[in-house]
Amino acid sequence: MAAQPVLDFHVRLAPRTGAGERLLSTLDECGLERAVVCAGGTIDLDRLSRQLIEGGHVETDADNDAVLETCEGTDGRLVPFFFANPHRSPDAYRARAAEFRGLEVSPAVHGVGLTDPRVVALVGVAAEFGHPVYVVCLTRRGAGVADLVDLARRFPQVSFVLGHSGIGNIDFYALTLIRDEPNILLETSGGYTCVAEAALSRLGAGRVVFGSEYPLQHPAVELAKFQALRIPPEQWRQIAWDNAHRLLGEEKP
Repeated sequence: MAAQPVLDFHVRLAPRTGAGERLLSTLDECGLERAVVCAGGTIDLDRLSRQLIEGGHVETDADNDAVLETCEGTDGRLVPFFFANPHRSPDAYRARAAEFRGLEVSPAVHGVGLTDPRVVALVGVAAEFGHPVYVVCLTRRGAGVADLVDLARRFPQVSFVLGHSGIGNIDFYALTLIRDEPNILLETSGGYTCVAEAALSRLGAGRVVFGSEYPLQHPAVELAKFQALRIPPEQWRQIAWDNAHRLLGEEKP
């Protein structure tokens, strides 16, 4: 895989002192030029893992202010996304939307399904501001990949990014579900190499974006996944750089 600029489409800002400096240091270490940043620490990881299995939710607000503060002064290297809480009015997002470049909704954290009117209202705001929407799906009523497809069909003008290669490590079914939905792209963190390879075959390189889920996953691990695939440089350029910039509404640098 030839050297190409890389934008990591999914990192989180840990709620710890010095987290921004560590993030930038890790990007430098891995040779990553830019990253999309969402708030982390909205839920304790032990509780999150239990919720993924047993259900439940929190109504905690993400620290979007910390994300903005960290991204400021990086000359666009760090790109802020708003992590919405569907338990709040969508006006909270609308009032701040111009400060951010995209939206994240997470049924895993807040327990609100993708077809719930509260999430629909948030996506409506994203449509107003031209924001892409990053989504993590679950094997739970209202939060599955099929529900994301329903939401994407309702908002064909909005670009959606299905996070973590779908559900679990080997979600070929997600690829089948989103294949005919051109406004849904796949972000590849967490999934097996075989899923990334299948995504290139079934969706095409133009609908796949690189992400790491730092700090829960080191970017070097996710980069190694694509290194092992030995894909053509022009495909890697799309995955690592061009597609992300298209989602962000930027011309190719």
